[in-house]
Order: sequence, then C-alpha cells, then structure tokens
Amino acid sequence: MQAPIEGLAAADPATLPLSAASSLFERLRASTPQLARRAPVEHDATRWHAHSLGGRRYRFAQPITFTPYASVRPCSARCRFCSETLQPVERGTMAQTLRPGPEYFATLTQALAQLRGLPLSWSLSGLESSDDEDWFLRLLSTLQQAEQGGIVAQDRVLYSNGAGFARGRGAELIAALTRFGLSWVELSRHHPDAPRNQRIMRFRDGEPIAGNAAFETVARSIAQEIPLRQVCILQRGGVDDAHGVAAYLDWARRCGAGTAIFREFSRLGDGYRENGTRRYVESERVAIEQVLGDCMAAPWWSRMTPLQITEGYYFWNLRLRDEISGLEVVFESSDYSAMHRRHASGDIYKLVFHADGRLCAGWQPDRDVLWPLESAAASSADAERAHG
Repeated sequence: MQAPIEGLAAADPATLPLSAASSLFERLRASTPQLARRAPVEHDATRWHAHSLGGRRYRFAQPITFTPYASVRPCSARCRFCSETLQPVERGTMAQTLRPGPEYFATLTQALAQLRGLPLSWSLSGLESSDDEDWFLRLLSTLQQAEQGGIVAQDRVLYSNGAGFARGRGAELIAALTRFGLSWVELSRHHPDAPRNQRIMRFRDGEPIAGNAAFETVARSIAQEIPLRQVCILQRGGVDDAHGVAAYLDWARRCGAGTAIFREFSRLGDGYRENGTRRYVESERVAIEQVLGDCMAAPWWSRMTPLQITEGYYFWNLRLRDEISGLEVVFESSDYSAMHRRHASGDIYKLVFHADGRLCAGWQPDRDVLWPLESAAASSADAERAHG
C-alpha cells in the first residue's frame, strides 16, 4: 500500500459522504491505495494559516482557492442544473445577477493586496469567464500583477464551457492562459451527442460551441498547450450508466483530454428553495453509487487501476487510471449542506470576489463579507431593516 500524499492527513471514513450508508464505498476503500483529506482537521497546525483581513484575524484552511466570480454578462449556456440559479432559503442577492462596474479591477487589486502572505490558488469560475474576452484577458493580467506584487498562487484552474474559445479569439485566449501558467482547464460537456448535450446545456442561439465540430476543435486546441480535464455531469437523458461512461471516455480521449471527470448533481439538503433548477436536479439525478456500481460490473472496469480517494471540505472523489488509454478517470460527489456548515464555522474555506466589489467567504455576495468591512456592516443593517 502506498503512503498518503504528503501534507494530506488520513481521513476518518465516517466523515466521507458515502461511508455511512454505502457498502460500495467500503469496497472502494479496500481497493484504493490512498485515502487523503484536503479539508484540514481541527488541530493540524500545518493545514491552517492565520491571516488578518480588514483588521480582523481569521483562520484560513489550506489549501484554499480564490475565485474572481465571472458575471460580466449572462452566461452563454443555460444549463438546466446550474447551481448559480439555485435560490437559497435565506433570500439575498444572487451572484449571477451582479455586473462589474468601471472600478471593478481597481477594487479587485485592492482586495488582493489584503491577501498578501496567504497561500492560495486561482479558481476561475462563476458564470462563463470566456464570454467577454476583453474582460477575461484583463482579469488574467490583473491576477498576474498581483502575483508580481507578492501574492503566492499555487494552482491556477479555469472552469469553462468553452464558448469564448470558439468565437474567433480562441488562440489569443489560450496563449494568454499559457502565459498565466494555468495548471489545467476543466471543460464542461455532458454528452458526446450534440443534440442531447444541447438539451442539457442549452447554449444561446449563435454560439458555435454548441456543435461538436467546434467543441472538439476547441478541446484539442486547449489540450495542445494546457492539460485538459473534460467534465460530464451525470443525469437522466445524458450519461447515466456504464455504457454511457465508456462511450464518453472514448470521446474524451479523442478530444485530447488527459482526465475525464464524472460528477453527480450536488446533494442540496434543505438550504434551497423549490424552483425549476432544484426540481430538475432532483428529478433527473443519477446517484454516483448507481453509476459506479454499474461501471464496476462492466467488463471494461478491469482496466481501471484505483489511485486515490480524496475528501474535500464538501466533496469526495475517486481517482483511477485507465491502463489502456492512459486517461485519468474521476468520479465525484458533493454535498452543499456540508459546504454551508463549513462556511458557518467561523473558519475560512473559500474566497470569492464578487462583481459588486465584496470579498466573501462563500458564494453569496451579501453573506460572510470579509472585505471591505463597511460592506459587511451595511449588509447587516439592511438585513435588520428587512426583518423589522
């Protein structure tokens, strides 16, 4: 048995999402050489970093990611499961409705200056970062300048549907990302058949990326310069069984991906209101246990070598290697209730800079405001007035 990855403590199996109720998880644990935890345990001093922000002292989990939330325009896709359209039970501003103003990049620079000395990683997501190419290029430049000014960045990851790369400036964006030192791109595509994928992702009229020819060109162009991870969200009517997984793996390899990721719809708990997105997620959900169990019974599973099970602060994943194709294959599940419990703990697990200029410890722009503190005070005052 291999040793756990350096810097990652062995996880308590009882804390992993499947362990309490799934015999499948026990089978996976028995055959997987590494069990690792990205979420730090309470008393592991090597996994926490104390840092002052806006005059207040906080404890930041390590590793931690910083997301400059992309919302310069409505997303080029309208994925039916999109987490950005979920409505929290506690009403508030939805990040996807905010648009950056003329002072956005100056304010971002000021926020980043507050984080000097805190090790972090760039996680470029939100809506679709590439939808406004000029904004995206300026964002990369701003983050590079912050690194030159003392920010210590480790991984640099882009989550994308690829739309901006297919409109004519793809080579320019890829060159900029290469200069930026991007670690990898996670490129979303949920079925190899373009019409079936379109029923899920619902790209807006005129988006070239909706077609398979454009998507495959974009994927291969990225893969020539930057490691490519192709992401498929499991769901009914999409990829939902071993046959679909095998077909997707073959296609991802032809697209140039080095990794294929299969994600379950996030488990929502009771923190979100009933709306169209939630109804779709619950009605079209395919359990990760079901898909994994089906794959493990398929003849092709014998070529899969388990590498690691990882526990994050609200997710777990199983990583394997396809010994025939060389692809790395990941199955992943996440739990938003666990995420919200972590965010409410007082410790900081996530940093998000929203289009309104607030730096928050989570995905809601009027909750857990870390900087500027006057925004937090105003938010609290507004909440008090709203409740009488």
